[in-house]
Amino acid sequence: MNRLLVAFTASTALALGQPALAQDHSQHQGMQMPAPAKKPAPKPAPRKPAPKKRAAKPAARPAPKPTAPRPATPQSGGMEGMDHSAHDMGQTPPPSDQAKPAEPMPGMDTQDHSQHGAAPAEAHGGMQMTGTALPAGDAPAPLPPMDHYADRQFPRDEMARAREHMMREQGGQTFYQVMFNLAEYRARQGRDGYHWDGEAFVGGDIDRLWLKSEGEGAFGEQIESAEVQAFYSRAIGPYFNLQGGIRQDFGRGPDRTYATVGFEGLAPYMFEVEGALFLSDRGDLLGRLEGYYDQRITQRLILQPRVEFNLSAQDVPANRVGSGLTDAELGVRLRYEITRRFAPYVGVSYEAKTGRTADFARADGEDPSTTSFVAGVRIWF
Repeated sequence: MNRLLVAFTASTALALGQPALAQDHSQHQGMQMPAPAKKPAPKPAPRKPAPKKRAAKPAARPAPKPTAPRPATPQSGGMEGMDHSAHDMGQTPPPSDQAKPAEPMPGMDTQDHSQHGAAPAEAHGGMQMTGTALPAGDAPAPLPPMDHYADRQFPRDEMARAREHMMREQGGQTFYQVMFNLAEYRARQGRDGYHWDGEAFVGGDIDRLWLKSEGEGAFGEQIESAEVQAFYSRAIGPYFNLQGGIRQDFGRGPDRTYATVGFEGLAPYMFEVEGALFLSDRGDLLGRLEGYYDQRITQRLILQPRVEFNLSAQDVPANRVGSGLTDAELGVRLRYEITRRFAPYVGVSYEAKTGRTADFARADGEDPSTTSFVAGVRIWF
């Protein structure tokens, strides 16, 4: 009975221990875990790539073939197809054929603006001075630009003729004018008289030929004095002209011919001024200085003060002229411009002879000073 019980217990224990004996426990030594089955490597997290450890001497890899980058997908987060090998510790990626500058699109500004706003070298060291920051010197001016953009679209010869025509219209034309600044009747004590002062020119902005005439007299008598000037005028600045030519006198006494040199221009505060020296064929030296100012009261009503001085370096008894300041004229005229070309005026004029010239006038029975009321017209065409 006991033997049967022992045999039954042993067979039961053997049957229950067979599943455990079938397991492989060869790897249990050293507390090692069983090797898992091989599975496909999981993809890295989209925005947390696992850091890579670079070996001391990485094996050279063949250069990848240039392929177009794959479009970003929601699963990849736009990171697929990107080379992150240069992101470790600030390493610079190796050059490749793919790093080429993109071609500019049509109409894109390709100028280099890196130097815009640069300061002179003294203000910020190391930078070159330009423009008005340069020191004073006598360096030649840069050549005018000769590249005309219109020549890229139109024939060069036609554009050159158009530019020449434009320059003539904007200052290269030939101008002319005839003007009487004064053409007036003078009412004064004794015999009434007349007076004129006119000029004409032809030329351009720089070079001109001028004719001037001035004279006066009394009605019913011989012309008291008259002169005609012909000279060449050259612009020496934006506001002044240098003049040279001849002058011929008529009237009482012997006629005289003079070589003339003078100037004419616009002084500061809009004063019109003229000056001249006259050397006669007899060696007599005379001078003249005159000026006037147009003070506008309205757009058409203009008040013009006027002054004239005549001088002589010596006595000229034949022409009844003494040395020094020979005579002076002060006047004021109020004119109304019906048009700019036609403006009647009225005013008053005071003339006085001085020094030896006044003595010659008294010896001839004349009054050395005269006050006249004038009426005339200023006209030009």
